[in-house]
Amino acid sequence: MDTPFTSTGTLRPAMSVSPEMDHDDRVAHFTGGLAPSAASIPPFEGSDRLRSDGRPKPEFRAELRRIPNARNVLHAVIALGLPFAYTWLAVTAGAWPLVATIPTWIFVFVMMGSWFQRALTLHHESAHRLLFSNRRWNDLIGEKLIGWLVFGDGGNGYRLVHTQHHRDEFGEKEPDFLLYSLYPVEKASLRRKLVRDAVGISGYKNLKPAFVGLFKSARRMRAIRYLSGQLFVFSVFAVFGVWWAYFLLWLLPWATYFRVFNRLRALAEHGGMTRSPDRRFTTHDIKQGFLAKYVFLSQGIGFHLAHHVDSGIPMSNLAKLHAALEEDGYIVPGMTQSSYWSFFRTLSR
Repeated sequence: MDTPFTSTGTLRPAMSVSPEMDHDDRVAHFTGGLAPSAASIPPFEGSDRLRSDGRPKPEFRAELRRIPNARNVLHAVIALGLPFAYTWLAVTAGAWPLVATIPTWIFVFVMMGSWFQRALTLHHESAHRLLFSNRRWNDLIGEKLIGWLVFGDGGNGYRLVHTQHHRDEFGEKEPDFLLYSLYPVEKASLRRKLVRDAVGISGYKNLKPAFVGLFKSARRMRAIRYLSGQLFVFSVFAVFGVWWAYFLLWLLPWATYFRVFNRLRALAEHGGMTRSPDRRFTTHDIKQGFLAKYVFLSQGIGFHLAHHVDSGIPMSNLAKLHAALEEDGYIVPGMTQSSYWSFFRTLSR
């Protein structure tokens, strides 16, 4: 079993999570290995713009709270159009010399895997009802359409579960408690997790419940909605005469590269942190470089501490809230990771 570390880096006896274990014991034994020490994070007294918990005060919050509908329409159009562009690039690359075709296919494969994060960011925004100010369009585009296409069922289940995540990170109803816990882990353990993701084992486990659900009366309709989304995507590829692209440029990147990407992204948000009313102990703050901001974690979602300080701020304004958190002293020197690569090195010992 993986061996958890305390925030000071000393080993603790390995334990198994059991239903009989009190949740406070789970938090004490399985979380906090990468959380900052209390001595390094002084209490924040608030400022002209921010409350003592980091949330923006009413006037500043009203400014940050504006939803940029036109910009988000553009984001949605681009997100829905990119798979067509990537597929066209891959198909036309077949007429090029081999030396150019192989790098192009690798590029398309990586970008399609990363595309799922872009699309899910819009789905995540709609779950917070921040994609469009009109609630009907917010749910129709972000939840029922995008949430349906990206291996979902188009329902509001994600919103309900995600609300629990924001309400009490690492709390009793935290949906991803075990995903974030036990870090740092031994290198061999992290390697096994990433290999399972990379070879499609995690993707298979994610898909399997939908097929099993077809034979369970209580889950049949949800499974049908889930699989109908993938049948629709396959049909679109087939209409354009490239049915095989569904498997090579849609299913395979999602089941392999994206699973690795998604795990690392999630760990960069909360891995090894702990339960606390102070979000600086529940959520990592990582400097956003060019690739993070414009390619892999676009639309500002990489400013995840700002998002957890106030989950009612649209993604387009998270950078502005993050800047205020830094300038006013909520984010203190030393607590920000210099890069994602630097953070990933802390995941294993």
